[in-house]
Amino acid sequence: MKNGNFAVGTCVIRLFFHGNRSLKGKRSFLNRIKSRVRNSYNVSIAEVADADSLQTALLAVTSVSNDRVFIEGQLEKMIQFISGITEAEIGEVQTFIEIKGSGDNVFLQKS
Repeated sequence: MKNGNFAVGTCVIRLFFHGNRSLKGKRSFLNRIKSRVRNSYNVSIAEVADADSLQTALLAVTSVSNDRVFIEGQLEKMIQFISGITEAEIGEVQTFIEIKGSGDNVFLQKS
């Protein structure tokens, strides 16, 4: 990447919890998953939709780096990690990687 450019990777994951019968159980599971993903992959992760659904959740994960290849690998490993969890089934996954830089007006100017 050019000097001053960086990559922003976003991954949106739909999870299904078969047999879950309470929001408390879903929240407990999601809190464990989010904590493990944050600690293992140094990413930001949040539930962004389906908060009141007992059996589905939509998670968004974001990572920033100056290395696009690193982000692609990191997000793929994180998806594999989540798919190995038996309490949830991964449904749809969408991954987006954007290259940002000085030409994108992302740098703040001091006044």
